[in-house]
Amino acid sequence: MDSELKEDIPVHEEFILCGGVETQVLKCGPWTDLFNDQSVNRPKLLIFILPGNPGFPTFYVPFAKALYFLTNRRFPVWIISHAGHALAPKDKKVLTTSEDPNAQEIKDIYGLSGQIEHKLAFLRTHVPKEMKLVLIGHSIGSYISLQMLKRAPELPVIHSFLLFPTIERMSESPRGRIATPLLCWFRYVLYAAGYLLFKPCPQKIKSLLIRMGLQVMNVENEFSLMNVLEPFCIANAAYLGGQEMMQVVERDNETIKEHLSKLTFYYGAVDPWCPKEYYEDIKKNFPEGDIRLCEKNIPHAFILHFYQEMAGMVADWLKDNLPKI
Repeated sequence: MDSELKEDIPVHEEFILCGGVETQVLKCGPWTDLFNDQSVNRPKLLIFILPGNPGFPTFYVPFAKALYFLTNRRFPVWIISHAGHALAPKDKKVLTTSEDPNAQEIKDIYGLSGQIEHKLAFLRTHVPKEMKLVLIGHSIGSYISLQMLKRAPELPVIHSFLLFPTIERMSESPRGRIATPLLCWFRYVLYAAGYLLFKPCPQKIKSLLIRMGLQVMNVENEFSLMNVLEPFCIANAAYLGGQEMMQVVERDNETIKEHLSKLTFYYGAVDPWCPKEYYEDIKKNFPEGDIRLCEKNIPHAFILHFYQEMAGMVADWLKDNLPKI
């Protein structure tokens, strides 16, 4: 299957303007324009991946490919970047679309609330209203997924899978206690360091650094990762992270209760962003919910080395929801 994933599964890269901001979208499968495709082969379901922070879709490509393969290539799997986390290369055209006539300007689009509206704006302008949706949120993408259900209950979401969900008490988590002072108190120091280090750095040097980093992590990638060292993107990721620490405090039990039948939570057994006690607490509050604890020692950043295992589990869970379409 690995050879098929690498060679036979198409992934189309687009940069679009969404909410007035350059946004990278990676589309796994042959369908790239769901609005204008009126053929009988147009899928009835879109699997939509909401990344963690930083929101670099490239890291999620192996997971998306595996999921596409394991669902028998029936449905497109799309990954969207967070607003401000991706800049198009100079030789790449940025696509524009007719905006939603009911759309309003997205305030603080690089912040947490703005990122939620950014994803909703994309769905309204790029996905037909009647198309069923499966949301897959990873880390802060899980919080965004929940808030999308809350803000747009009309979305035809049949299920939402929340993987390693950072949906509460982020600043109190082991990793959050370290990240909070860096992202909230010393954020401008990080900005300045990013600009001083990487703004004058030649593209060739950046490419070399990224290749070396990928080799050390033993990670392959198909698309450019230059945004990882782009000061503008680094600053926006840090800004979003700071808001996460300050705003993701109390779990939104009301929204969870309202949509519980279409939610699957998957917690890590050892996750520094959402420790086991968070799983135990939500399990007590919602004993009837589909809330699972990892038994395979999969880390929070599963997309680097455990994407095959996670794709297999999600594909199995997804089969239970396919009769809904």
